[in-house]
Amino acid sequence: SLAAALVLNTHSLLASLQRNELSERRFLQLNKCPACWGTSWCRKFLNGQLRLESWGRLRLLDFFNVKNVYFARYGEPREGSRRVVLKRLGSAQELADIDTKICRRATGRGRCDLLQALPATEFASLNGDVRLLTPGAVEGWSDLVHCPSQRLLDRLVRRYAETKDSGSFLLRNLKDSERMQLLITLAFNPEPLVLQSFPSDEGWPFAKYLGACGRMVAVNYVGEELWSYFNAPWEKRVDLAWQLMEIAEQLTNNDFEFALYLLDVSFDNFAVGPRDGKVIIVDAENVLVADKRLIRQNKPENWDVWYESKFDDCDKEACLSFSKEILCARVTVDHNYYAICQNLLSRHATWRGTSGGLLHDPPAEIAKEGRLEALLDECANPKKRYGRFQAAKELREYLAQLSNNVR
Repeated sequence: SLAAALVLNTHSLLASLQRNELSERRFLQLNKCPACWGTSWCRKFLNGQLRLESWGRLRLLDFFNVKNVYFARYGEPREGSRRVVLKRLGSAQELADIDTKICRRATGRGRCDLLQALPATEFASLNGDVRLLTPGAVEGWSDLVHCPSQRLLDRLVRRYAETKDSGSFLLRNLKDSERMQLLITLAFNPEPLVLQSFPSDEGWPFAKYLGACGRMVAVNYVGEELWSYFNAPWEKRVDLAWQLMEIAEQLTNNDFEFALYLLDVSFDNFAVGPRDGKVIIVDAENVLVADKRLIRQNKPENWDVWYESKFDDCDKEACLSFSKEILCARVTVDHNYYAICQNLLSRHATWRGTSGGLLHDPPAEIAKEGRLEALLDECANPKKRYGRFQAAKELREYLAQLSNNVR
């Protein structure tokens, strides 16, 4: 049926291959702004500096591109071109739902003029008279701010990249349109704000945020998804596993005392750089940030009791069991180790019809020794109290030895 459609639409097919839709305001949904992700890269888009790669220009294939992720070439006159990833941050239905929700909040109806409706929403109520973005105003809007601290929100505003006046934590320093864009992004898909607030340039394991135009954001292309390394040579898979455990450690314990918990962990949420072999998180929509300083200050019940995540044997792909309330209320939590071990590394990991995890089929001598399997099992489904904490520490060290990554 796809072949027949291609034949019947040969003329439109050739036309779509020739024109650059990334320079068209309608394709970018620029008319939705400020109910959009930003405008910092609009000049680059509209000037034709970005072009979709060959098959990405065929709108007939959008049926298969449910996530609305595109690959494109971005060119600078003096730097040549490079590959970038473009995201609409939602499926067509999810984006339509945003419009519906805004309309219902403003008018009580499902359809309306977005630009006229926005002033009647909470996104406009935080106007230029409001000095700071406070926890009470946005708590629970998304995973990123399920339990926000003032310190986190100041960081989000200060590092907001869709404004020319970045660097200030004062909300009132943003233009009205910028403020609404920030809040709408925070409410509907905070991934760009995670990438901006915890940038790769400072060593955080996330893809680099480049900019936005309308409802399209650009991030740097990292490489092939982790899934493509499932049957890579053993030495390569060991190195990737070690990096994944290091990411779990960095996001859990860092000098900034922000714990970033990954609530969605699967093989397509990570990618590997082709040159440096570095593992990077490429899907950061479902990241919960807990401020350990605030937890220590407020001392909620059992705040200093180590929390062990419960193993979830659900017979489905990428299962995780967690309580957001507990993640927000404990200083010492093993969630990230649990997520990486269960969903990516251990024999419990299942993905696209396969099982055994990234460390499947180890060499005979390692399998015979049994230490790797024991550590993976204890990390995924601990039998001893606080067993996962110890197993994760030993697993990081053991994988470092196996891959000669002792540092």
